[in-house]
Amino acid sequence: MIESWNPPLLHDYSKLSRRSSHDDGGTNHSAKLIMEECELPLIDLSGLKSKDERQKISCENAIAKASSEWGFFQVVNHGVSLELLRKMRREQMKLFKAPFQMKANCGILNNSYRWGNSTATCPKQFSWSEAFHIPLTKISEADCYGEFTTLREVMVEYAAAMQDLAKSLAGVLVRNLGQKDNIMREICNENSCFLRLNHYPPCQISPEIFGLVPHTDSDFLTILHQDQVGGLQLMKDSKWVAVKPNQNALIVNIGDLFQAWSNDVYKSVEHKVMANGKMERFSIAYFLCPSYDSLIGSCKEPSIYRKFTFGEYRYQIQQDVKLIGHKVGLSTFRL
Repeated sequence: MIESWNPPLLHDYSKLSRRSSHDDGGTNHSAKLIMEECELPLIDLSGLKSKDERQKISCENAIAKASSEWGFFQVVNHGVSLELLRKMRREQMKLFKAPFQMKANCGILNNSYRWGNSTATCPKQFSWSEAFHIPLTKISEADCYGEFTTLREVMVEYAAAMQDLAKSLAGVLVRNLGQKDNIMREICNENSCFLRLNHYPPCQISPEIFGLVPHTDSDFLTILHQDQVGGLQLMKDSKWVAVKPNQNALIVNIGDLFQAWSNDVYKSVEHKVMANGKMERFSIAYFLCPSYDSLIGSCKEPSIYRKFTFGEYRYQIQQDVKLIGHKVGLSTFRL
């Protein structure tokens, strides 16, 4: 029985199952192809501040290599205090334990609450989760929080820490391709970036239901703080592998924009979250995004992709979802 604080996921999923003439029970048979649990490349970011130039170069090379070969890596000694991460998690849990009607109807966090997938046309497009997807521009506004007054201070501090870390990592990746690292600082700021608070309630229907459907991220890069429940999986060497949780690390992954900008040197890798039958899962994602009018072009010629604005890319994704239920991604912009 779904508790009153959880959204009506079972109701929505069941309705999709009945409506879908090709319903396979909501399973995703590719989930059965998982052969292993992997540990992402682990990078100690203290090397970036080392006075030893060799250590600094080694750290930067490791970031670039993981971004090219995996599209994912995890970082420790990242400069975000563990106490801040713990405080943010406590506040996040309090928020999601609020009654569903309050989350859905009270305009909390810029009215950014979502659950399931409103555009899903079949069970395979459904995500067994709820989330708040908040623009950084709204995080400091006191009237966004309603009765969750203690959340504001923590979220403001958390967003600033993630912003600093994201720009530091983006600077490394830009410099690695021989460009000036202020490029990202000029086009990505609090006016264009987002935080997403995720909650995945237990799902006892099937172990193959998605907590979050397979996708690539539409930004430059994402920083993820997840708990120890697990469920994150990514595509590696044409097969799905499960990511082993590491409580001491943050996960970083490359988004579509960095893949386009780098001319496919860095990889935006498909990933998903599988629902858990017994345990709930929490995560927080920070998305490094440019303004909608920012022009995305390759850092070198000949370019694999035609130039496009972030707004144009987001519009294309919305059209893809309406027409076929999922985004096509960068292939639309490939020359």
